[in-house]
Amino acid sequence: MTEASDFIIDRIQAREVLDSRGNPTVQADVYTKRGFGRFSVPSGASKGRFEAHELRDTRDKRYGGLGVRTAVGNVTKIIGPSVIGLDARNQSGIDRTLLSLDGTERKDRLGANALLAVSIAVAKAAADTNKKPFYNYLLTIGRSPLLPMPMMNILNGGKHAGNEISFQEFMILPSGFKNFRGAVQAGSEIYHMLGKMLVEKYGKSAVNVGDEGGYAPSLKNIRVAIDSVDAAVRESGYASGKEVLLGIDAASGSFYDEKSRAYMVDGGKISTEKLFELYEDLVKSYGLRSIEDPFQDDDFENFARITEKLAGKAQIVGDDLFVTNASRLRKGIDAGAANALLVKVNQAGTLTETLEAIDLARKANYGLVMSHRSGETEDTSIADLAVGLATGQIKTGAPARGERTAKYNRLLQIEEELGEKATYYGPNFLQS
Repeated sequence: MTEASDFIIDRIQAREVLDSRGNPTVQADVYTKRGFGRFSVPSGASKGRFEAHELRDTRDKRYGGLGVRTAVGNVTKIIGPSVIGLDARNQSGIDRTLLSLDGTERKDRLGANALLAVSIAVAKAAADTNKKPFYNYLLTIGRSPLLPMPMMNILNGGKHAGNEISFQEFMILPSGFKNFRGAVQAGSEIYHMLGKMLVEKYGKSAVNVGDEGGYAPSLKNIRVAIDSVDAAVRESGYASGKEVLLGIDAASGSFYDEKSRAYMVDGGKISTEKLFELYEDLVKSYGLRSIEDPFQDDDFENFARITEKLAGKAQIVGDDLFVTNASRLRKGIDAGAANALLVKVNQAGTLTETLEAIDLARKANYGLVMSHRSGETEDTSIADLAVGLATGQIKTGAPARGERTAKYNRLLQIEEELGEKATYYGPNFLQS
């Protein structure tokens, strides 16, 4: 029988490990008397300027200045002694301790990567001590586990690829399926079909992959990219717009020129108004159902305009606009900017802050998308987070590369564990 003393944290370890780009990141282990939790922190290439600070050893030659030994030391020397002896079930209290130790708004002192590694490892240790799967431990009264609809990034551009496509991600949303297993199968088949079609049209180099496993062909035109994805859906035998929907992550801040206040699209500069019209046309022409970061990360006004204009047609997802930050999200809700929140735990810095942003978005009737980062590890925690927090949607890349498929495989396992209790969100999104 589990006793209260079993949940007391008695040991914390941390280390440098490598992410999917071969760069160091922080991994933390938290031990209780009868449990263990581990979390490896992801890292983004396309970072929002308002997200929590990722501490790197920039003055050190190791790993080209990307080492995280300082952050690891902060876990073992500063955070550990303050957390050991606390009850792992007291997530909010422990996270408040972490934030107090850092004492800065963006976690500049200890690093969000140090804080987050401990924060989520604590939650996983509490779940393990309680002999519950992590997703089950995350459930609150009145909420049931929900298998998320995968938003598969199968064609890459922007900072995730070495080509000249302005938009960062071209996604398929396999929504019209009874279960998660069927959605993954469709996504995999479409992914391979796209690769086959790209090789036939552009040669073998077209199937080089970007950071998130999507193909990165040498294309320059956005419409050609969307056409390619749409054709792969149809050629695979699925109904585009019914069984499989299309979506994009523009990541517009990456091609926004502050001096001219214009966007670089398809090799030329266009105004905000022209970009607005482009999105409208893409929704009309291709039935896009999800547009992430359509404008630069401080343009609440145009986020609100496009949300109102495309209401009922597409979800407008705020990533760099909100950076999983409750204060920025509250500003967006007040302005009517976006209608969905992209959830990235390392943007917030602690699990408690992530939960605050999710609760705020849910109360405002915003959609929720749990998300990986372009620099990932084999850690599968976001799969459990998506199910346990019932976000309904997840972004974890193409159905390729081990650090991406690990999340899909974990979700398949969870679906199997849940059995008849498993509910897949895809049809609800399709009908919304």
